[in-house]
Amino acid sequence: MRLSTKSRYAVTSLLDMVLHSDKGPVSLAEISERQGISLSYLEQLFAKMRRNKLVVSTRGPGGGYRLSSDPAQVNISDIILAVDDKVDVGNKDALPGAANYEPCLTEQLWDELSDQISNYLNGISLADMIENQSENVIEDKL
Repeated sequence: MRLSTKSRYAVTSLLDMVLHSDKGPVSLAEISERQGISLSYLEQLFAKMRRNKLVVSTRGPGGGYRLSSDPAQVNISDIILAVDDKVDVGNKDALPGAANYEPCLTEQLWDELSDQISNYLNGISLADMIENQSENVIEDKL
């Protein structure tokens, strides 16, 4: 699986947004400043996440973004699929059925690995990530 910068930034920015949403919608400028991600890049990511119904926006003063559902209902794979194309570890030069298609000797391995990664990411929600982060902060203070 190739986790792109796009998907890493999307997960990071949504975690930041959820952690700072206790006072209402969070602006992309605030996320940009805290996470060091360019504002124009965040605008592109959030446009895709809004189209995929992961976030909703509020315009005007005090506007910004918020999650469209509970963090426990948003899996990491949902975020990655919203901003990236299909998650796949295979490196196929030609699709099955194409004239130049030859099955790769390791194709089954890569297909199974893609399935394992997808299953793993389907099992982790934003709430899980926040809980894990909170536990790490507590351990660091001990």
